[in-house]
Amino acid sequence: MTRPRFRVAAYVIRRRAVPELLVFDHIGMPEAGTQVPAGGVKPGEGLEGAVLREVAEETGLLTVTVVRQITVEDKPHPETGQPRRTSFFYLHTSADTPDAWKHHVHGDGDDAGLTFTCRFLPLPLKQPLADDQDTWLGRIDPKWTTVAGESR
Repeated sequence: MTRPRFRVAAYVIRRRAVPELLVFDHIGMPEAGTQVPAGGVKPGEGLEGAVLREVAEETGLLTVTVVRQITVEDKPHPETGQPRRTSFFYLHTSADTPDAWKHHVHGDGDDAGLTFTCRFLPLPLKQPLADDQDTWLGRIDPKWTTVAGESR
């Protein structure tokens, strides 16, 4: 049996009149869909460190704190079918975090050189996220299902 690729995914929540989720889109790659920060865990890296690094790398946002781990999902990669294990985390950022911004990814990872448009979406979401990344939002708050009034 092939060992899964270990990953983390971040539900970064900003609390205003309604709670909002940090998401991003790839500029020039609409087929990638709207996503939350997520990516691989480096050898020897802890899960909380990995999720904070992924948020910083993919959004540039450094003012986040880990609240707690929500769940671990074993699900094959949607394109390759290779096994992967993703630990989903609930994180918090301040209410004065900007509404939207563009972030150019630096470094040597798979996303290096890409530009992402980051923004906050009110919860519950009106549309599902790419690769069903929104599946576990209800573990933070049962009202935060994918589509208002609809649960998975």
